[in-house]
Amino acid sequence: MAEIERSAERDAAVVATLAHVPLDGWTRRALRAGLADAGLDPRDLDLIFPGGPIEAIEVWCDLADRRMAEALAAEDLAAMKIRTRVARAVMSRLGSVSGHKDAAGRALALLSLPQNAPAGARTAFRTVDAIWRAIGDRSSDISWYTKRASLGAVYGATLLYWLNDDSEGDARTAEFLDRRIEALMLIPKVQGRLKALGEKLPDPLRLFRRLRPAG
Repeated sequence: MAEIERSAERDAAVVATLAHVPLDGWTRRALRAGLADAGLDPRDLDLIFPGGPIEAIEVWCDLADRRMAEALAAEDLAAMKIRTRVARAVMSRLGSVSGHKDAAGRALALLSLPQNAPAGARTAFRTVDAIWRAIGDRSSDISWYTKRASLGAVYGATLLYWLNDDSEGDARTAEFLDRRIEALMLIPKVQGRLKALGEKLPDPLRLFRRLRPAG
């Protein structure tokens, strides 16, 4: 999977766009307003975000992943149990877009459309992969797949719950997440099926090397 292009201009533009999403949605109009707010030329929209609103959403999700990783780097994760690390990482990832639930909900709705399924899959994969890497996972065998598949289901359910959580500090979301992690650990049959599926898939590191652009 090709890495997303990162730049200070793209980050600044997408952050500035967030203020316009509640009124205009994830649209070219919102992006042009965001570019202007960020001190960039709105006429450069197609240069900065060639893929339009969908690409801007991917940039925002990637920025949130990076902010999560930065926050976790300041914590003593080694002293935590793995399930605690996962929970802390998921809540940190949600916290990285705190204050923008409307924009997150609109982004999720847009990525859920059939024509945007590839972008939706990319953003979901990048996020669960970023979470595992942020908490120290360095696996390259079958467990690489099973961990990400399992966390993908947990994160997706938790994200949907969080979008409608109005409790202080997202306390109910944290409780929901703990239950999902507990349930996952109590279902070895599911983990067994995921492991069996992983055995049929190619080595992830070898796959990444093939997909990495030459040069």
